[in-house]
Amino acid sequence: MKWSLRIGKLFGIPVFIHFTFLLFLAWVGAMSWHEAQSLSAALEGVLFICTIFACVVLHELGHALTARRYGIPTRDITLLPIGGVARLERMPDDPRQELWVALAGPVVNVVIAAALFVGSQVSASMFSLGVEGLTTGSFVARVIVVNIFLVLFNLLPAFPMDGGRVLRALLATRMEYPRATRIAATIGQSMALLFGLAGLVGFPGVIESGNPMLVFIALFVWIGAAQEANMVQMKYNLSGIPVSRAMVTEFHTLRPDSTMADAVDLTLKGTQRDFPVMDGDRVVGVLRQSDMLRTLAREGASTRAADVMQTDFEVVQASETLEAAFRRLSERRCNTAPVSFQGRLVGMVTMDNIGEFLAIQGAMGRPHRSA
Repeated sequence: MKWSLRIGKLFGIPVFIHFTFLLFLAWVGAMSWHEAQSLSAALEGVLFICTIFACVVLHELGHALTARRYGIPTRDITLLPIGGVARLERMPDDPRQELWVALAGPVVNVVIAAALFVGSQVSASMFSLGVEGLTTGSFVARVIVVNIFLVLFNLLPAFPMDGGRVLRALLATRMEYPRATRIAATIGQSMALLFGLAGLVGFPGVIESGNPMLVFIALFVWIGAAQEANMVQMKYNLSGIPVSRAMVTEFHTLRPDSTMADAVDLTLKGTQRDFPVMDGDRVVGVLRQSDMLRTLAREGASTRAADVMQTDFEVVQASETLEAAFRRLSERRCNTAPVSFQGRLVGMVTMDNIGEFLAIQGAMGRPHRSA
C-alpha cells in the first residue's frame, strides 16, 4: 500500500504502518496533552493506542496464519487509523475454510482479553469492567474492554468486517457463492444505512447526532459490501471460460532495439496500450504505456525498448480460465499479459478486454453463469 512504512515481519509476513496512522498517534498525544496538560498523560495516550493496535496486528495475524494452513499466503499487514488490513492472496474457495479464516481474528481478541483478565486475577489487581472502564479504568481494564469491543464490532454481519464473511460462509454451505454474497452484502448495506442514520440524526438517549465516525463507518461498510458482491459475481461469471475466447488476437509487437518513437507510432495508429517485446519467437518483456510516457518525458524518444520494458511479467496460457487470468493480473497489479499456446505468442489479455467481454456477454443476455 502506498505511503506505508515497513516496520518488520511476523511469521514471514511484512508489517507496514500507513503514514496516516502516525498522524493519528500525534493527534492522540496532542489531545491527551490538551486534556491533562501532562507529558505523562500524552505518553500514556500514545502507549494505549499502540497497545490496541498491537492487538489489531495479532487479530490480522490470526486471519493470515489460518489462511496459511489452507495454502493461502498473505502479502502483508498494514496498520491504518481505522484498524488493520491483512491482504490475503485470495479467500478460500471452501466456505468452511473461509468461516475459520474469518473467525480466527475475533478469536485472537477473545484470547487476549481472557489472558489479561486471568493475569489480573492472579496478580490480584482487580478492577471494574463497567462502561466507564474504557476511559477511566486502569490501563489493563481499558485494553480488555477494547478487545471485547473489537470482537463484537467485527462480528457484525456486514462486509468487509469478519461477521459479513462468517455470514457469507454459512450461507454458501446451502446455496451458490454469488447468491450468498449478495444476501450478505444486502444485509451489510442495510446496517450501513442504520450506521449512517445514527451518525446523522442519532438515536435519542443512545447516540447523539452529528457523529462523523459512524457516518464514515457507514460509507466504509456500504462501499465494501458493494465491491465484494461485484467482485464475486465477476469471478463467478469468468470461471470456466478459456482465455482464448476473450484474448486480443490483433496486436503489435516491438523488438528489443525498437525505440520509444516506434512505440508512439504504434500507439497513435491504434488503441493498444502495452506491447510485447519479442526477441525472435520469444517474449522477453512487456513495454507498458506508463513506462513509455515516463521515458519520453525523462530520456527522450530514442530510448530502446530493451532499456524500459518490464522483464518480470505474467504469461497466461490460452487454455487457462479468465478467472485465473484475472486473479493473476490483479495480484500482480498489471493490466496486460501475453497469451501463449504451445510456446508461441498467440494473443494478449488485458483487464480492459476482460471487462469488455463481460459487458458484451451481459448485453447479449448470455452471461456464462449466474446464481
